[in-house]
Amino acid sequence: MKQSYVYILKCADDTYYTGITSNLPKRINEHTIGLHKDSYTYSRRPFKMVFYAEFTDINLAIKTEKQIKNWSRAKKEALINGDFEKLPNLAKKNFNS
Repeated sequence: MKQSYVYILKCADDTYYTGITSNLPKRINEHTIGLHKDSYTYSRRPFKMVFYAEFTDINLAIKTEKQIKNWSRAKKEALINGDFEKLPNLAKKNFNS
């Protein structure tokens, strides 16, 4: 089975970019050289790859990428830092604000 990767980049403007690819080194190089001028990361270079996960099921990889893109910054940082026990609590909405 072909590998797929979901990755998170921390951009120069302190934002996070989440992407998916089947060739991680190639895709990171494309971000680095600014191959796609209309991409989110083009004007936010340099960046640092702060997380990636491997998948053998492309459908699960796509689902995971979409899920992470909808997460709060705090939840993304918990994932990046390996604080997996914090993830369920960070999913709860605060209705008292």
